[in-house]
Amino acid sequence: MAIMSSKQLRHTFCMEELRKIGAQVINVQGIKFYVKYTIDNLNIEYIYHVNPDDTYLLERIKPYLLIVGVYPTEEEIVTLIKFDIDQFKNAMKSKNFNDFVAIDRDLTDIVRYFEDLYLYYNIDREDLTLMKEEINHVVDLIQQIKNRSDRVYYKKDPDSLRE
Repeated sequence: MAIMSSKQLRHTFCMEELRKIGAQVINVQGIKFYVKYTIDNLNIEYIYHVNPDDTYLLERIKPYLLIVGVYPTEEEIVTLIKFDIDQFKNAMKSKNFNDFVAIDRDLTDIVRYFEDLYLYYNIDREDLTLMKEEINHVVDLIQQIKNRSDRVYYKKDPDSLRE
């Protein structure tokens, strides 16, 4: 009879929790996990894996790429995925939802463009300053829009936007 460690038991419990909410979980080599959840026609997909220090890195890969963060327990990963799915269910009620997703994908592309820019080209200081000013403008615009918009989700506070 095989003896399961407490970590294996917690992992088994977490897999069942994700399956209970309708997510499809695929175990890749025992250290990386793929989670898929579908709302209407929207696929929400995640990958998380165990780091060498026994923490967990969570990434949302669909509908757009986002590194969610590093967390000490798999239970926290499950909690975050549940909140994320709940937030998407709420956001999908907006008539602007598809535009939000498209803008987020564009922002993801911009990160890649910027990376190619500095990995492949020698950029002048003035151009870097110009880019930083434009980024600051976008951050300010996001804050202004937040300040004039009604909050619609209260089960969890925003991770980056503060009141």
